Amino acid sequence: MSDGDAPDGNSPDSDSRSPGPYPIEGTALVKTAALASVPAERLPELLARVQDDLGPRIDEYRRRYERVAAEPERETFLVEPDHWGGVADRLDLSDRERDAVARAHEAAVERAGDGDRRAEFETALEIRSGVVIGVPGDPGNRDEE
Repeated sequence: MSDGDAPDGNSPDSDSRSPGPYPIEGTALVKTAALASVPAERLPELLARVQDDLGPRIDEYRRRYERVAAEPERETFLVEPDHWGGVADRLDLSDRERDAVARAHEAAVERAGDGDRRAEFETALEIRSGVVIGVPGDPGNRDEE
């Protein structure tokens, strides 16, 4: 961390819309840190590792899963309930790390639903899991819903 960095690892002059090395921020990250079974300071590193794994797979997610939201910097998908087990296996995450990452992604999915859609997303997460994947700023990836 350089002297100009804020304690949360974000540069004070960074773009506040950019989620950084992982697509989860704000309330979803705070909620996860409060409920996580891993230390809060580990969450950013875990989420960055997961983003590094999921980012290159974005086209597979677009083909295979229901995309429920698309923003310029992230896309949100509903996936099968055991999805995070496969991610944890690929990244050698412990059960606690897997649960924390899944919780963070699900909290971000809930936040993606603004207004009327929030209740819809919360209901969907009762039977499915959620994934939020950061995408590069390529206009070809935006608003394809």
